[in-house]
Amino acid sequence: MSVSGDLSHGKQTRGLQGSYSVEQGLDLLLQDSGLVAVPQAGGSYVIDKPEPVVSQQGAVQLPTLSIQHKREFRVSKGATNLPMEIKDTPQTISTIEQQGMRDFGVSSSNDALRLGTGINVDEWETNRTGYNARGFDIMLTQVDGLGMTNDWGLVEGQLDTFLFEKIELTRGANGLLTGVGNASGTINFVRKRPTNEDGGEIQLTGGSHGHKRLALDYNKVLTEDGEWAGRLVLAQEDKGSYLRALNDKRTSLYGVVEGQIGLNGVLTLGLTYQDSRQRSPMWGSLTLPYADGTLADFDVSASTSQDWTRWNNQSYNAFIEYAHMLSPDWEGKVTYSHTKGSSDTKLFYAYSLTGYLNDDNTGLLGWPYRSDGESQIDILDVNLTGSFDAFGRQHEAVFGLSHSRQTSLTYTYDGATFPVLPAFPYAGDVYAEPNWGAKSIAADGEQNITRLYAATRLSLTDRLAGIVGINAIHLKRDGTAIYGGGTNLDNETTQKASPYFGLTYDISPDVLGYVSYSDIFQAQDQRDVNGAFLAPMKGVNTEVGIKAEWLDGNLLTTLAVFSAKQKGLATIAGFDPVAQWNYYEAKDVTSRGFEIEATGHLSDDTQLTVGYTSLKLTGEDGSDIYEWVPRRTLKVRADTRLPMLPDLRVGSAVRWQSDVSKDGGAWQDSHVLADAFAAYALNDNATLRLNVNNLFDKKYLRSVQHGAIYGASRSVLLSLDYKL
Repeated sequence: MSVSGDLSHGKQTRGLQGSYSVEQGLDLLLQDSGLVAVPQAGGSYVIDKPEPVVSQQGAVQLPTLSIQHKREFRVSKGATNLPMEIKDTPQTISTIEQQGMRDFGVSSSNDALRLGTGINVDEWETNRTGYNARGFDIMLTQVDGLGMTNDWGLVEGQLDTFLFEKIELTRGANGLLTGVGNASGTINFVRKRPTNEDGGEIQLTGGSHGHKRLALDYNKVLTEDGEWAGRLVLAQEDKGSYLRALNDKRTSLYGVVEGQIGLNGVLTLGLTYQDSRQRSPMWGSLTLPYADGTLADFDVSASTSQDWTRWNNQSYNAFIEYAHMLSPDWEGKVTYSHTKGSSDTKLFYAYSLTGYLNDDNTGLLGWPYRSDGESQIDILDVNLTGSFDAFGRQHEAVFGLSHSRQTSLTYTYDGATFPVLPAFPYAGDVYAEPNWGAKSIAADGEQNITRLYAATRLSLTDRLAGIVGINAIHLKRDGTAIYGGGTNLDNETTQKASPYFGLTYDISPDVLGYVSYSDIFQAQDQRDVNGAFLAPMKGVNTEVGIKAEWLDGNLLTTLAVFSAKQKGLATIAGFDPVAQWNYYEAKDVTSRGFEIEATGHLSDDTQLTVGYTSLKLTGEDGSDIYEWVPRRTLKVRADTRLPMLPDLRVGSAVRWQSDVSKDGGAWQDSHVLADAFAAYALNDNATLRLNVNNLFDKKYLRSVQHGAIYGASRSVLLSLDYKL
């Protein structure tokens, strides 16, 4: 006979002798029944019993138990490309799960990342955002472990978080992930995959500023034997904003099919489409300083935009992944990802040549801008992962080869003038749309990265493990940088090998100490005052920490002390009003600090995540630098089920940061923001949820790095989640 089971974490698997949890199910089932487990592709098993079994009818049968759990149980490859538990990884890794995002009404990537320990979301426009961690811009955003560096550390647009199972945040150097990067960290969005059960959910949301949202997630087992399954995810959102006239419409569609190929292979094919349309976006930020050093105080709705402006983006991503179990100990995997994007903008920028407002709030000039752009990213990754025996112990290793190619092309239109604007805040119709002229190429660039990577986790003793890895890259860039300027990269070629070392020591079964070291290296698109591109940034990153599990493994705490030195890091030095771009200079920057995080379940009904980061950023002379980065941040998330009302769950997220400022610009005092939710289960299938964001309606600046912009005022959302 055959029986199917599910080894998803925290669920039950049905065996020949009963139900067992994932932690004990396989071992107990084998002990009780005398079966033999034979590993299959990607972690599935076929379990055979050597002796024949005689049924009641007298027929001789060989029992086979097929456990297909690859689709629902995955471990993070984190900072090392090795499949390791977070506790065993010698770097700090945090996860933002889908349930947490759902509880706090989060649907966009920026809002989700605000929940993450040590991550600062510097949203200084309405459609471009920078993220930073440990004092540096995060240059790498991935999907399912694949991705290329963010141009200038900026991310355009936002992803719909309903498409993802979780978001992994690896802080510190990311050399083993890409071969290039800095000492900030890596953001990895992990897509939903097919499961082994039919069903899904639908979400309906409405709220402040005309917020309307519909989301659907449905999984279907496609074959009777369960070897093939598919999943469809759709999200449609239309919302206004606390900012004058701003409107966002976003449609996201994701489909994926996954199945068994023979006994040893698993094939996955997926397609994602996103269409984002933004009306009256802000290009750039507000100018708040007066010449006497004080700041203007406007309404939070203040915007520099004009009614005719827009920022539209479309993107397509197709991927194919094939994993094959070569032996009981080794798996090979090939992944190809193709992404194509396009943008269409009509923008309006308001700025001051002096950096100050006049006393009557005049002094701003306007800059209308129109562009069309397209980009394409192709990534091919081939790797071999497995374990081997040496010196009487078992060790793990990964070997891989990947090639990434990115092209970008941007056209701009003639017809821009630079009008003198009336006193701010002005209306959305003070400057009519120009008569646009001919378009011409503003940027046309190509980047290729080929890398060879390898890492191994060596079991040195029963308690001591060592991780050794290396990335060798060949980077070639041609054409112009993404933000133009006409300077040709002229087939710039860079070759670099970056080592990684780590040690972990099991102080006790529940406590682990670790240390890690990595080279860091990052090619830079920024230019100096003469228009020449800056040389690549180089440096080193070290981290020492302790991770401990509590309450039978339900709560994980991490204490990490880090130090990073980056030499020749591009740092903004000024603005060229003739060429209309910022110019940069190379600086040596050191970041030192510590992080504390506790995350998990305090009880069956209560969850808690607490993360605190403290850092010091200094330049070559030892003085403070990058003053717009908060030196201390505290983030707390908690939710619980009320004993007297078991169908009601309540929770809150609190974020505190220290003061920030910009030399010659705006500043923001330390402040606290709080969000809250209440979710009531109407029945087994339906849940009603109320979210209140910025609970105390705090007025604050969400960014001061490039000008300033006010944060969102209080808003309310009401959602209905229904299981299908």
